[in-house]
Amino acid sequence: MVLNPCFRPVLADLYPVLPMTPTHQRWPEQALPLATELQRSLSINDRQWHALKGQRQRRAAEQISSALVLLLRGSEPSAPSGSTLGTGQEAIALLEHALGWLKGEIRDPGCPSHGR
Repeated sequence: MVLNPCFRPVLADLYPVLPMTPTHQRWPEQALPLATELQRSLSINDRQWHALKGQRQRRAAEQISSALVLLLRGSEPSAPSGSTLGTGQEAIALLEHALGWLKGEIRDPGCPSHGR
């Protein structure tokens, strides 16, 4: 597998929160809101980028939290049919990318705006 160092996590705001009926819940009621909050807090924004871009554990945590949000949203009963498989593959890609950061197999390529 080729790991792309420019791979960025899926931001939770890109996917709308889907309503869930109590009889069809697969996860605890607060799982998705808590995972979404965690993902937002771990996501590296533009102002933090230069300071945090090389921190392997931070970059991995960003990817892992995004994968968790995808899994929780993809398994909701109101998710489009067939989306679970795609969501699972996206989550796997994020987790593999996180492992690459943790193992030191990937490094940040640098900021393209600095002409590197």
